[in-house]
Amino acid sequence: MSNASVALPAVSAPVHKSSNQWEFWGRMLVVPYLLIFIVFVVYPVGYGLWLARHPESYVKLFDDPIFFRTAVNTVIFLVVAINLKMFLAMVLSGFFVQTRWWIKIISLIFILPWAVPSIPTILSVRFMLNPEWGVINSLIFRLSGADGPNWLNDPTLALSFSMLMHIWKSLPFWTLILVAGRMSIPAEQYEAASVDGATNWQKFKFITWPSMRTLYLTSTILSMIWTLGDFNSVYLLTGGGPADMTHVLATLGIRYLRLDQVDLAMASIVVALPMILPLVFFMMKRLSK
Repeated sequence: MSNASVALPAVSAPVHKSSNQWEFWGRMLVVPYLLIFIVFVVYPVGYGLWLARHPESYVKLFDDPIFFRTAVNTVIFLVVAINLKMFLAMVLSGFFVQTRWWIKIISLIFILPWAVPSIPTILSVRFMLNPEWGVINSLIFRLSGADGPNWLNDPTLALSFSMLMHIWKSLPFWTLILVAGRMSIPAEQYEAASVDGATNWQKFKFITWPSMRTLYLTSTILSMIWTLGDFNSVYLLTGGGPADMTHVLATLGIRYLRLDQVDLAMASIVVALPMILPLVFFMMKRLSK
């Protein structure tokens, strides 16, 4: 009697049905996040654009002399504050990248302005600049016997102090970003350059800057996007004064809301989109590479 092997029919598992169930529950878990995105992002943005849909709002906005001054202030804020901040961040990153123990202590103190909340820090500076009982003018009176200037009553000085506050608050963050970029550069390159007799400037020109150029440019663009929405540096220090001469686009909407002009408030935000969208597109294009 010969041994014959009997082939049993393969039993197929319900893989297709199981995968459909996992796909269904995966989609169901995404639904709450989509609802949150629609309620808290899509709806507010869409409602704001709907309020600013009337062309008459933009006509009244462009006829307002405060808007023209605000647009100029915004451009000055972006050009001066961001470039000065990123330049200082690049310089300070070369200092804080050193491994000496006392530099670590200074770095802890240096990061405090960025870590501390904006309201108490900026308001404290505003109190210090008070022309009557502020610390700065009191010190000037004690040293020279003369009254100090009314710092925040001059539009140029007030806007300058607002830019200094912005630099002071955000400089530690961008310095840390550039410190991380410097630490990613191999130390062997600097050692080889030292053997060849390169100076510190030559090391920066031929090693540091080529390695950090992309990071520096991306950080600058991202800083410009965030600075367009920086509300605290101006509003908490000057409130847009004196006489609404130090407003930026991030604070101008509050002025119109106080005047019960909601359409102009929304229009003042929409007109900033032509400045923001190209920056976002350029940054995303660079990151995609």
